[in-house]
Amino acid sequence: MKLKWLLVPVILILAIIFWPSGGPSLAPLSGGARILAFGDSLTQGVGASPGMDYPAQLQAMSGREVINAGISGETTSQGRERFARVLDETAPDLIILLEGGNDFLRNGNAAQVEANLSAMLAQAQGRDIPVVLIGVPQKSIWLETAPLYGQLAAQYQPLFIEDFLTELLKLSEVKSDAIHLNDEGYRRLAEHLYQSLQQAGAL
Repeated sequence: MKLKWLLVPVILILAIIFWPSGGPSLAPLSGGARILAFGDSLTQGVGASPGMDYPAQLQAMSGREVINAGISGETTSQGRERFARVLDETAPDLIILLEGGNDFLRNGNAAQVEANLSAMLAQAQGRDIPVVLIGVPQKSIWLETAPLYGQLAAQYQPLFIEDFLTELLKLSEVKSDAIHLNDEGYRRLAEHLYQSLQQAGAL
């Protein structure tokens, strides 16, 4: 009986050591690795000073090339159309996918948004390129990340940044207008991505 109770602390310690981490791990990115930042105006950097968009700031923090493939006003349908071509042109080692805001602003169909993002995630998975998926808030009185991002994260297991952007967009001091960030907002987004990539083992 005493032996049984003596084993309890040992079991607890082993459980802590081997318990799965909260998010997926990523392979380390070499110094010459390319990160593709794919998305709409929040990736392009609308509202930022020159060189202060989040891809440029992440490049400075990480020491890796970060390609800005953001197009202001783009919907997920338009992103889906160009996604494979951009992958062919850039041959990235990691993709950061931040898209869907324009669909929500235009009252787009959530099922179609999910299908478009799913197609992009599947293409990346088919090429063995890891993805960081950033959740985007849906149009509502209280900003909340659209549930479809969580559903996609459960299906494809990307490194999922669920609510950080949504929380940023609630802060007037980090926004240049109602829907875009300013230099400080993009800095915070880049810093959070940098820390998340570090925790996942990529940097």
